[in-house]
Amino acid sequence: MHEYEHDSIAHESAADDSVAHQRESGSRWHRLWHAVSHAVSHALGGHSHESADRVDTALERSDVGMRALVLSFVGLFATAAAQFALALITGSVAVLGDTVHNAADALTALPIGIAFALGRRAPNRRYTYGFGRAEDVAGGVVVLVIAASALFAGYESVLRLVHPRGVTHLWVVAVAGVIGFAGNEIVARYRITVGRRIASAALVADGLHARADGFTSLAVVVGAAGVALGFPLADPIVGLAIMVAIAFVLRDAAREVFHRMLDAVDPAAVDAAEHAARTVDGVLDVDRLRMRWVGHRLYADLAVTVDDALAVRQAHRIAHHVEEALAVAVPRLAEAVVRVQPSIPAADARR
Repeated sequence: MHEYEHDSIAHESAADDSVAHQRESGSRWHRLWHAVSHAVSHALGGHSHESADRVDTALERSDVGMRALVLSFVGLFATAAAQFALALITGSVAVLGDTVHNAADALTALPIGIAFALGRRAPNRRYTYGFGRAEDVAGGVVVLVIAASALFAGYESVLRLVHPRGVTHLWVVAVAGVIGFAGNEIVARYRITVGRRIASAALVADGLHARADGFTSLAVVVGAAGVALGFPLADPIVGLAIMVAIAFVLRDAAREVFHRMLDAVDPAAVDAAEHAARTVDGVLDVDRLRMRWVGHRLYADLAVTVDDALAVRQAHRIAHHVEEALAVAVPRLAEAVVRVQPSIPAADARR
């Protein structure tokens, strides 16, 4: 999108200045299992195709994120199912509790999945930037769930210190804990890797949440080992240690999400965008460059100074070249608003 400013007053032209130059195109979903998510997205609202010469990588990243959610969701429920089978065989309350905890926490994938689907909706008159912020809200929900997990782990540990309970079927408890830890850690690594690749703070936070759940399962293993060695208080003491570990995970997740909510961006991306704009022929200066994430879409807003003798059409062409340069320098950029302002002649500057 380009705007042309003249003598600090916005100069609008029906032919050029009100032109909104956006690059959007959709991507199709290729797998049968992914058709379910596509149906949800279609029910919530489609997306527009305004430029056939460029693939909308933001929508592709939505597809990748949804795929990661579905696969990891299945993985977590497979983990919970294996633990549940051991709980039925032995009747162990500890194993059953860890199973229910892992199964319930796997459901945090649902708000993120809904957010990805909402993010595919086209902007409208009310939500002019689209629905990408739903992803950041979902990330906030995940942070709250991690905080609740830490508080629950601490509460249970203190309760067991005050009212000790015996642990039976130690070997089964240990096996179930190993299964829970392994399953959660695999999912955590997958979600965090994909989340960082597609720049989704919510998916990274959910990966950290899975890691916190893995620590909880690990506490079951260590506690069972302590009891087997004749130290019955090992279970609640390890539980308190795990609560501290979850608190560190909570800190990392909260930092990811709240940085995104406060429109924080990598300074290197800002530097790259500014350098790219300055290299465009006809650009004399770059001013007021701002960037922000909306979900996993990155937006830029900047003003470039050009020769005041240029015609509107020439200034528009420079703005178009600036936008193209930004798209190359910052591959994750979804849209750039480039305002063109005339240089101030020396005589006018002395007035």
